[in-house]
Amino acid sequence: MAIDNIIVRVSKEDMRLYKARLTYSLRCLRFLLNQGLAFRGHDESEESSNRGNFLELLKWLAENDEEVDKIVLHNAPGNCILTSPTIQKQIIQCCAVLTTKQIIEDLGDEHYAILADESSDASHKEQLAICIRYVDKVGKGCERFLGVVHVANTTSLSLKAAIESLLIDHHLSLTQIRGQGYDGASNMKGEIKGFKTLIMNESPSAYYIHCFAHQLQLVLIAVAKGNEPCKWFFDHVSYLLNIVGVSCKRHDMLRDVRAQKVLEALEIGEIESGSGLNQEMGLPRPGDTRWGSHFRTILHIVTMYPTILEVLDAIGKDPSQRGEWTRIRAVTFALESYDFVFNLHVMLVILGHTNELSQSLQKRDQDIVNAMALVSLAKNKMRHMRSHGWEEFLAKVTLFCNKHGIQVPTPEDSYVPHGRSPRYYEVQTNDDRYRREVYLGILDQIIQELDNRFDEVNMELLICMSALNPANSFASYDALKVMKLAEFYPQDISSIDLVRLEFQLATFIDDMRQDARFRYVHTIGELSVMLVCTNKHVLYDLVYMLIKLVLILPVATASVERVFSAMNLVKNKLRNSMSDDLLNDCLVTFIERDVFLKVSEDDIVEAFMAKERRRVT
Repeated sequence: MAIDNIIVRVSKEDMRLYKARLTYSLRCLRFLLNQGLAFRGHDESEESSNRGNFLELLKWLAENDEEVDKIVLHNAPGNCILTSPTIQKQIIQCCAVLTTKQIIEDLGDEHYAILADESSDASHKEQLAICIRYVDKVGKGCERFLGVVHVANTTSLSLKAAIESLLIDHHLSLTQIRGQGYDGASNMKGEIKGFKTLIMNESPSAYYIHCFAHQLQLVLIAVAKGNEPCKWFFDHVSYLLNIVGVSCKRHDMLRDVRAQKVLEALEIGEIESGSGLNQEMGLPRPGDTRWGSHFRTILHIVTMYPTILEVLDAIGKDPSQRGEWTRIRAVTFALESYDFVFNLHVMLVILGHTNELSQSLQKRDQDIVNAMALVSLAKNKMRHMRSHGWEEFLAKVTLFCNKHGIQVPTPEDSYVPHGRSPRYYEVQTNDDRYRREVYLGILDQIIQELDNRFDEVNMELLICMSALNPANSFASYDALKVMKLAEFYPQDISSIDLVRLEFQLATFIDDMRQDARFRYVHTIGELSVMLVCTNKHVLYDLVYMLIKLVLILPVATASVERVFSAMNLVKNKLRNSMSDDLLNDCLVTFIERDVFLKVSEDDIVEAFMAKERRRVT
C-alpha cells in the first residue's frame, strides 16, 4: 500500500512537470503564431549560435525565469523535452482546431455565406481560401477565415469538392448556405456549370453576389481600355513609372528633390509644418486589382508634378543615361502637355470621388444595403459632375497649368493632338475635344459601366432589401417589399410564417418608430445589434430572421484577399516547404488571432494530451 502511494505521488509530480514544460513550449509557439514568424532554424544543433525562433525564444524564457530553467531544454528528461518539430506541429494543430471550434460554436446552427478565391503560394501551389460570413450572437455581421485548401485544378467541380470537404470537416452543411461571394471568374459564376450554380443546386437560396470591389475595378479597366484619351494617359503614366522605378538611384533623386522643395516652401510660408504633414512621397505602382491604388498614384503625380519634371530633366541631360534620352524626353514632352494635365485631373476627380466607396466596400462589417446606397451615391456624384461640374473643373485645370507654365488652348481654336498625327482625329475645336469627347465622354462611360457592372443593384432581391433600411426612421420602409423579400427564402419562411410575418411587420414598424433607442440607428447592421440588445429579436423573430439573411449576403471578397496577403507573409520564399496542413493551421491562428487569444492554455494542453498516449518522464 505504501509503495502504491509513492508511485501515485511520483506520477502526479511527473505529470505536473510535463504539463509545465508543455505550457512553456505552447507560450513560445503562441507568440510566434500571433506574429506569423517561422519556428525552425537552419541549424538547431547545440553548437549553433541561432537555433531558430522557437528554441531561441524558449531559451530566452529559461534564462529570465529560474522556475522555467529548472524544467526545460537541458534540464528536461531526455525523452520528454517537448521541442521536436513533430511536437511543435501537433501543438500548432491543436491551437488551430480550437480556434476554428470557437468560430463554429459562435456560428451555431445559423445560416452563413461563403466567400472563396484561389491564388498560388510561394511554392507555386494553387490554394483555395474560404471564409464564412454570418451573424453572431449579438446580432453583428462578421466574416471569419475557415481554412485554405490545396486544389490540383480550378474547375468548378474541383472547387466544390474542396469546399464541401472543408465544410464537412467542420460539421457544416451546404444546405445552410444563404449567400455566395466570388470575384466573377467564369468557373465561379458560370450560369450552367459554374461553382455558383452547383451550390445553388444544393441550396436554392444561396444567392450569388459578385464582389462589389472587383466590379468597381472592372469599371476602371473598361474605361481605361475603351476610351482613347484615357488609354493614352495611362500608357504615359506607365512609361513614367518605368523610368522612375527602374533603379533605386532614381527613387532617391525623386525623394531628394521633393524634400528640397518642401524645405523651400516651408521657408517662404507656402506650406505649414506639423505632425503628419509633408510626408516623404514616392510614385507607387498601381495594383491590377485595386481601384484605390490608381488614385494614390495619380494623387502623387499631381502633388509631385514639378518634382517629377525636374528629375526627368536631370536624367534626360545625364550623359550616362544617353541610351534612354529618347524615351525620357518623349515622356517629359508628354507630361508638359495640356492633354496630359487635363486627363490627369479628370482621373483624379473621378477616382477621388469614388475612393471612399472603394475603401468602404472592403470593410469586413459592411452590409449590402449600405453598400448599395454608397454605389448609388457614386452614380449620383458622376451625374452631377456631368451636368454641373464642368466650369469648376476647368477652373482647377487652368489654375494648375498657369502655376506650372503650361499653355492653355483657346476653346474656339482647332484641336491639335499633342505628339500625334492629326490624320487620326476628326476636325474639331478644343472645346469639343476636351469638354465633349474627354470630360463628358469619360463620365458617360463611367456612369454606363457602373450601371452595367452593378446590375445586382437592379435585382428584385436587393431592391426589396432596401425596405428594411432603418435610416431616417425607416423612411424607405415598404411592407410589400419586405413580404416579397421573405418569398425569396421559402426554405426558412413557410407559407404559414408569411401570414404571421404580415401581422408582425405592422407591430414592428410602429414599435421601431416609437422606441427612442432605435432613433439613432442608421444601418441594418446597427438595427440587428440593437434588436438583440433590447431582446426584441425574440419578439420579432421573423423580421430578425430576414435581417440576418440580408446581413449574411457578402459585399466583397476583401477578407479572402487578406488571407492571401497573410499567406505571403506566413509562407514566404524561406518557408516554401511548409506542408498544406501546417500552412492552414498557421493561417487560422494568425488571421483569427482575436479568437485565438480567447482560447485558454489549459484547453490546448488537454487537446494535445488527448491526441495520443505519451511518456511524461
